Amino acid sequence: MAKSSDGSGTVIIKKYANRRLYNTETSSYITLDHLAAMTREGRDFKVIDAKTEEDITHNVLTQIIMEEENRGQTMLPVNFLRQLISLYGDSMQSMVPQYLEASMDAFRRNQTQFRQAMEGAFAGGPFAEIAKRNMDMFEAAASAFKPKAGGAAGPAATPAAPAADAPRSEVEALKAQLAAMQDQINKLK
Repeated sequence: MAKSSDGSGTVIIKKYANRRLYNTETSSYITLDHLAAMTREGRDFKVIDAKTEEDITHNVLTQIIMEEENRGQTMLPVNFLRQLISLYGDSMQSMVPQYLEASMDAFRRNQTQFRQAMEGAFAGGPFAEIAKRNMDMFEAAASAFKPKAGGAAGPAATPAAPAADAPRSEVEALKAQLAAMQDQINKLK
């Protein structure tokens, strides 16, 4: 019988034949939405098949991604998916997981550094309000890549439209920032 955690703080989730998920930490049945929320909160969990004790975490996480994609939360472009599928069976297949993990870690580090730089550069100056609005829009656009506080597993936030009274140069500056960020993302590929 599995414990509620494996000693390292990892929550054990049992999946039964009837497709129900049981959180052994809270002694309650949960849904895939609950697991998505736990992931966004940074909670570590392991999903095991209740009958065979097989670790099926990978399959369940993939299922969560599929549900998010089906809800219109598409984050994986068709071309990326085709390229990923083409790598199955390729001699480089074993290197892909490490490459993808390293790329996502670099993306998160860059996101954090960008946020800190923006907050520090304009703190207390005359451009503080503009910087705050820029950060709000950046965070809304990047919300799909960061854990959400509170664990609400709803649709991702949509970027706010620039205010009607925003100067035209501010909108152009935002477009330039987004283009620069897209160039950095393309270089990571």
